[in-house]
Amino acid sequence: MRGAFRSLANYNYRVWAAGALVSNVGTWMQRTAQDWLVLAELTHKNATALGIVLALQFGPVALMLPLSGYAADYFDRRKLLIGTQAALGLLALGLGILTISGVVRLWHVYLFAFLQGCVSAFDATARQTFVAELVGEADLSNAVGLNSTSFNAARTIGPAAAGLLIAAVGTGWVFLINSASFLAVLLSLYCLRVDRLHRSPKAGRSAGGLVDGFRYVWRRPDIKAILLMLFLIGTFGINFPIFISTMAVGVFHAGAGQFGLLSSMLAIGSVTGALLSARREKPGLSVIIAAAAVFGCGFCIAAVMPSYGLFGCALVIIGVSAQTFTTTVNSTLQISTDPEMRGRVIALFLAIAVGTTPVGAPFVGWVADTLGPRWALGVGAASGFGAVIVAVHYLAKHRGLRMGGDAVRVRP
Repeated sequence: MRGAFRSLANYNYRVWAAGALVSNVGTWMQRTAQDWLVLAELTHKNATALGIVLALQFGPVALMLPLSGYAADYFDRRKLLIGTQAALGLLALGLGILTISGVVRLWHVYLFAFLQGCVSAFDATARQTFVAELVGEADLSNAVGLNSTSFNAARTIGPAAAGLLIAAVGTGWVFLINSASFLAVLLSLYCLRVDRLHRSPKAGRSAGGLVDGFRYVWRRPDIKAILLMLFLIGTFGINFPIFISTMAVGVFHAGAGQFGLLSSMLAIGSVTGALLSARREKPGLSVIIAAAAVFGCGFCIAAVMPSYGLFGCALVIIGVSAQTFTTTVNSTLQISTDPEMRGRVIALFLAIAVGTTPVGAPFVGWVADTLGPRWALGVGAASGFGAVIVAVHYLAKHRGLRMGGDAVRVRP
């Protein structure tokens, strides 16, 4: 892994990464506790209700795409992050108080999920593009990979810790701990050396500023192909809370601790994939295609696993491929996009990666409830193979891919 951590030599990135790691652990704790609250405490193993929560939480990322992307390109990203992180901390505090007091209802969770999604739409775009201001263009790919490593390292800790805390003190305290974790990232933002930030050109205030990102992407067939691949996998494949919770509760009859452990197994693979992406200096379409193919195969393997332990091992494969895919897509888009358009392009990336969950989550939940959790995993497998087909079509049309009976040849 030589060179995989080179961005940590930068003071601003070190400070930011330390605060973000603490906050990420709290975020994963809350996600696990929220899933458990809906699935095991407020309903009777209702995967559709969980799908609705995910739809409300991630839907605003897509709905607010023009505003969130333009805000990241126009406003000071550091100040924008201070506001969004403080708001997310207050929302976690409110849900925690309701849960501890015993008055929480399913509609409360729906409301808080929607409010969190509205704030996260602006927070996620600013966070992703803020990396370029921390390290500059030279180390951008590495920093994106390390950000993903931090996020997924937190996934190995957060769900397992949440499972233990749910069993020991209840879900409400998990929400309160997450609220306190936002203080770490707020402190890191205040401690940055502002004069050393690599400021990007700001978007102008014009009537077409909100839609310029769509026009820019429309003129780039390579970006369109990558985003379509992301749409398929993001909509039908990256619904991990539904896949894991329905298999844990409905097939393996696992408790809270075992439920959290499965999420940590997925995160082990995700950390590995993120570190491999951080080490890679030049991300590209070939890596994206390979990751999509392995993603589909991983779901096929998981769908037929007969035991809890073997299913957890299959989740590691899914985690490696999913993180390699999303991190490489992120890095490729940021590097190949003009700096003044980066916020809007990344907003579109996030809208597809996260915001398409509302489209797929209720459907995947319905498949799990109607046909069984293993059939729902088959939907995830189909998304990976469908993404490979999209890439092959793009290569054939724009990169000179030719397929014969005994050979495949690519001509630039």
